[in-house]
Amino acid sequence: MISGKAVYHILIVSGTQKGASFITEMLDSSMYCTHETVSNGSEARRHIMENDYDIVIINTPLGDEFGHELAAAVAEKGTGGVILIVKNELYEELSMRLEDCGIMTMAKPLSKQLFYQGLKLVIAGSNRCRQLEAENRRLQQKLKELMTVSRAKCALIEFAHMTEEQAHKYIEKQAMDSRSTRLEVAGEILRTYTDVM
Repeated sequence: MISGKAVYHILIVSGTQKGASFITEMLDSSMYCTHETVSNGSEARRHIMENDYDIVIINTPLGDEFGHELAAAVAEKGTGGVILIVKNELYEELSMRLEDCGIMTMAKPLSKQLFYQGLKLVIAGSNRCRQLEAENRRLQQKLKELMTVSRAKCALIEFAHMTEEQAHKYIEKQAMDSRSTRLEVAGEILRTYTDVM
């Protein structure tokens, strides 16, 4: 973070040096970011396999492919936001085809203001997706904990002949006394009764 603002890691894929320079100039003047530039789809795929990018900007056409297949592959991987820059005459068709994948398509010639607005929208969408992914992971962890604790309660009911309330209180007390989590206590209970189960 620089001055409270996020630093974004961006991959620029451009078939021309002029296009790459234009995008780089706009990024440098508009936001805090680090960026790498490649000139074709093959190089981009290698970089994407080795690094995580917040945003991938593809200025079509590329040297070895057009670029929309690369955009779809990046969006499918879910590494961050994707911006596809295409000629004006291809904009409608590609925009309609790729918008369901979460890809922002922009038409050339591109003004700095339009580029910046599109970039901010992609950043906002990517940030929201990251928040939802983090919440999903948290909920999955909570569900795992609940399932493990429930299994431990069942083991205590079956093998220690406790009631459900007694099993619940036992797990809570053990967690408090040992300064452990309920998940850790439940795991220990399950390991204790694994041979019996």
